[in-house]
Amino acid sequence: MSLEAKLVRRDDGTLALVAPRPAHWREAPRKGALVTPGAPLGRLEVLGTLHDLVAPAGAAGIVVDLYEPKLARRAVDAATVLVVLDPNAAGEAATLAGGAAASVATDGLVFRAPMSGRIYRRPAPTEPAFVEVGQEVALGQTVCLLEVMKTFNRITYGGDGLPERAKVKAVVAEDGADLDGGDVILVLEG
Repeated sequence: MSLEAKLVRRDDGTLALVAPRPAHWREAPRKGALVTPGAPLGRLEVLGTLHDLVAPAGAAGIVVDLYEPKLARRAVDAATVLVVLDPNAAGEAATLAGGAAASVATDGLVFRAPMSGRIYRRPAPTEPAFVEVGQEVALGQTVCLLEVMKTFNRITYGGDGLPERAKVKAVVAEDGADLDGGDVILVLEG
C-alpha cells in the first residue's frame, strides 16, 4: 500500500512535501534528486507496517532540503516537512549527475534497484560489466551486484511490467554509486 505526501506551496516559490500521518520515515531521496508526481519519496513505517511514500500531483522539482538528513530513520508527525523542492531548478537537472539519473526515472521502460545499496556493474574489477548499452537482457539474467551491509546481492532482470527480453538503451547507475531502492539502473526498449 502506498501513501501520498501532502503538497504545500510556499511564498518563496518552493514546494514542501509533508508527511501524511505520524510515522517513522526512511529511504529518503537525496539532495539534488529530481522529483516528479508519483516518484518514490522513501517509506513510512506506521505501527510496524511499511508503506511506500510517493510524491503527489503537482510536485515537481529538485530536492533542496530534507528533514533530518543524517538520520536513517526519522520520527515524523502529520505536519513534518519531509522534502523541500525547488521547481525552478528542474530544468537544470539534466546537467547534474543525480538529476540525470532521476530524470529518466519516470520516462519509458526502466529497471530499478529493488533495494538500497552500493552498485557494482561487474563481478570483479578486471571482469567485463554484466550488461552494456546495446545488449539484450532476458529474465533472470544478472544485471549488477548490490552491496548491502558487506553482503553482495546478485540483482537479476525481471519484475512487474518488464518484458521477457529488452534492449539496454542506457546504463544510468554508475559503478560504485550508492543507490536507494527504486533508483533507475537501466533504461530499456522493448
